[in-house]
Amino acid sequence: MPAKQLPAQSRPVVGYVRVSTENQLENYSIDEQRRRVSAYCQAKGWRLRQIYTDGGFSGGTTDRPALRRMLDEIRKGGVAAVVVYKLDRLSRSQKDTLTLIEDEFLANGADFVSICENFDTSTPFGRAMIGILSVFAQLEKEQITERFTMGRIGRGKAGYYHGGPSIPFGYRYADGLLAPDAYRAALVREIFERFCAGQSLSSICRAMEQACPGKWSTAKLRYLLRNTNYIGKVKFRGVTYDGVHQPLVGRQTFEAAQRLLDARRANGAPFRAGTLLSGLLYCGRCGARYAGAHGFYKCYSRAKTSKARVIDPACNNAHWKTEALDGAVWQQLALLLSPAVLASALREEDGAPPPDPAAARRRLTQIEAERGRLAELYQTGALPLDTLTARAAALRAEAGGLHALLAAQAPPAPAPDERAARTAERLARGFPDAPLETRRQLVRSLIRKITLDGPSVRIEWRV
Repeated sequence: MPAKQLPAQSRPVVGYVRVSTENQLENYSIDEQRRRVSAYCQAKGWRLRQIYTDGGFSGGTTDRPALRRMLDEIRKGGVAAVVVYKLDRLSRSQKDTLTLIEDEFLANGADFVSICENFDTSTPFGRAMIGILSVFAQLEKEQITERFTMGRIGRGKAGYYHGGPSIPFGYRYADGLLAPDAYRAALVREIFERFCAGQSLSSICRAMEQACPGKWSTAKLRYLLRNTNYIGKVKFRGVTYDGVHQPLVGRQTFEAAQRLLDARRANGAPFRAGTLLSGLLYCGRCGARYAGAHGFYKCYSRAKTSKARVIDPACNNAHWKTEALDGAVWQQLALLLSPAVLASALREEDGAPPPDPAAARRRLTQIEAERGRLAELYQTGALPLDTLTARAAALRAEAGGLHALLAAQAPPAPAPDERAARTAERLARGFPDAPLETRRQLVRSLIRKITLDGPSVRIEWRV
């Protein structure tokens, strides 16, 4: 029902203004809307009680703090009208517009007035126009959304990362492109290497807390290990495209990490391997995995201890005593880890390029410039305090890691031949008595897969 008409000089009204972005990139800013609403009420002789302001909130939802406060005030009664500069400032949704006006404003004795459209709901014509104009407001919103979505799909097909609030760890996002961050990219590679070598996610978390303090968790590591951005891919709406950015890890390493993640997820509970070769053994007859328990390694298809892992119920591949298979694999490892083979591997490792100090210094310069820009944005009111604080903390942590990288002065390493001899001796002497997790890490760093076929043991090496 229409609002009760009060004398013009005493009519209490409230105003509402909104923009969609913090930067106020619309045709009319917050300040301009407030000025127009105030001038309109003054011309009408209405008493403007308050102007409610939502800066940086979409008109496609009613979940806006100032709007909610205004509705609470209207429900108390005593508000004769709500004044806005333009209809779409209230909402761009036809359903929400009509719900707000019919069920909230009019139901509580408050008319709705839009300055630009020059109508109000105290007349039948004004109420009819509300429905018509809200249809066009929603149409415009849907067209904008469609154009925006098509643009993002086009960028994805062209291989460009779509951007967003969370840039993949190890990259920087500038000028619409992902670019490797020298220090963090090295940490991403280290995470994949540690995981593929058999380290637990918890132990990797602890290592990353030391290398790059921040909010590390096993969930964050799982997300990182699953992220196809690191092999040069981009994804939008569930579709993966070849990206134009530089990969940080090789495809083989990434796929090995996925197999390990899948195996741990299939186990249900957090992964706690009780045998040396768990996760590496495959049946050469049916292709199923081997499980280690109660002193034996057994093909899942034959043991039938997990229905989900049975591939061929008729498989009759042999069981292996745990000690016997562990010993057979160690004998082959001992041959591989001879001083000559180790020396060759160490020479290749020495040839790997170290992190680029020049790149680290350039990034430190960029961080200082970005800190200055953040301060300017905050002073002009374009950046809220919580956003400033979060971004400044992230930059501070990144700068700390870069300074640590530049400050590290590692002593000259011994010659490969000398290191190889010492390493081979230490492995041969300490392997049998080392903790299970330590031995597992060594085995998984050197072996990709072990296939069992009766008495045959076929090892697929990483080196």
